[in-house]
Amino acid sequence: MGVARSRLDLLGVDLGSALDLVGGVLKWIGAAFTVPALVALGYGDPVWPFLVAGVVTAAAGAALDTITGEHEAAAIGVREGFLVVALIWLVVPIFGTLPFLLGDVPQLARVTDAYFESISGFTASGATVLTDIEGLDRSMLFWRQFTHWLGGMGIIVLAVAVLPRLRIGGRQMLESELAGPMQIERLSATIRQTARRLWRIYVALTVVAVVVLCVLGWTGLDPAMTPFEAFAQAFSVVALGGFSSKNLSIAAFAPVTQWCLLVFMVIAGVNFLRLWLVFVQRRVGEVARDQELRLYGVLLLVGAGLLTIELLAGGFSEEDANMRHAIFQGVAVMTTTGFATADFALWGPLATMTIMLLMFVGASAGSTCGSIKVIRHLLLFKIVRRELSQTVHREAVVPVRVNGRAVEERALRSTIVFVALYLLTFAMGALVLELDARRTGLDLPAFEAFAAAAACLGNVGPAFGFAGPFGSYEPFSDVSTLALSGLMWLGRLEIIPVAVLLTRAYWRA
Repeated sequence: MGVARSRLDLLGVDLGSALDLVGGVLKWIGAAFTVPALVALGYGDPVWPFLVAGVVTAAAGAALDTITGEHEAAAIGVREGFLVVALIWLVVPIFGTLPFLLGDVPQLARVTDAYFESISGFTASGATVLTDIEGLDRSMLFWRQFTHWLGGMGIIVLAVAVLPRLRIGGRQMLESELAGPMQIERLSATIRQTARRLWRIYVALTVVAVVVLCVLGWTGLDPAMTPFEAFAQAFSVVALGGFSSKNLSIAAFAPVTQWCLLVFMVIAGVNFLRLWLVFVQRRVGEVARDQELRLYGVLLLVGAGLLTIELLAGGFSEEDANMRHAIFQGVAVMTTTGFATADFALWGPLATMTIMLLMFVGASAGSTCGSIKVIRHLLLFKIVRRELSQTVHREAVVPVRVNGRAVEERALRSTIVFVALYLLTFAMGALVLELDARRTGLDLPAFEAFAAAAACLGNVGPAFGFAGPFGSYEPFSDVSTLALSGLMWLGRLEIIPVAVLLTRAYWRA
């Protein structure tokens, strides 16, 4: 143990403390299995897969705590923070597969498929290998939806009890959840209090969504909206996930439900820190002047407008259907929710191009969305504008400002690096899919390979072709399935933490 410890000190990474924190999170996840177990009990489904999964997960967490006991009091620094974040999003979905593998779920009998479904849930991606979603037991459906809710912001909040131990690393973990190039604007003096407030927003938004959807069912406005369906869709929409309990996704529900979910997608795509300022501190005017929020609204309108033009040209019989489908799909793709009210893969070329571009936009930093995010697009525009200005006025010092505050050059560089890495990862992911398709004889056009890579890396979910809105990723081989799982993992982590782990500087004392 002493030799191992000295080696860890030499490398400059306290692996024991990092694993101890991962063990703490696993114990909380183990406790979370009691929720679907209660649902199984209520519906008469087998309870034991969830109980066994909970015991195994909690035992694994306790084992890590025991093994790394001497590191328990150690502070987690920046280096350990990167490692912890990467491990949590990689390891937790492994334990999330246990109910699928232990229960009678033939569609997820393959380990690669079960892991794909689990990591898609926890990363709030919404991609699926299921071909008959409604064929699952209620409890399994609930667990599938619940992974979205836990993954949206739940995992990091489950670690709130140990956040005070993280110090600098705690900030790193929180920044991973509220991803974006801008520094965290603390809502309170400590990270723990900030995380608690974000948790309250998340829970409150979930409760409101459940109540609104239940009311639609109780009043008869949408007879298909039962309490179970209300919880299932609410878990997904608040996490900006995209899993639905229906084969036809949100197309299975009434138009009024689709409009309501659209509103919740827009709200959930806003920076949660801004939501706190609006709903708790009543600082509406300050939030209304936020440049990222304004650009977020403009891009949503542009995306919906382009899709509306395509649908009108396509000759839809009802104008209301045109507007509803166009706005809903534009918002669903841009916020990386992945819900569907129509098969956009069948729309015209303008819609196809628009949806593909929206996959690279994302919603606000500080929300649970994936993709590049609006703030980075805003910064890239400002960087380009500054470079053009300095081309004419070479001696001019032109700081990049957001909301009146100058952005550090380091943040600007990180934005450029992230976008470059994002596009490179996207291209490499598509290349792997195409190469593997040639190996297995799968008919995968190049555009569909690009779309699948973009949808998984951006945590969007549905793509085009057989992986479209009402389709499935099931035709992909095990190799491609693992590659797509890796893309979802990288997308949720925003690539940088993993890239840092692969550098020599990270492991150098």
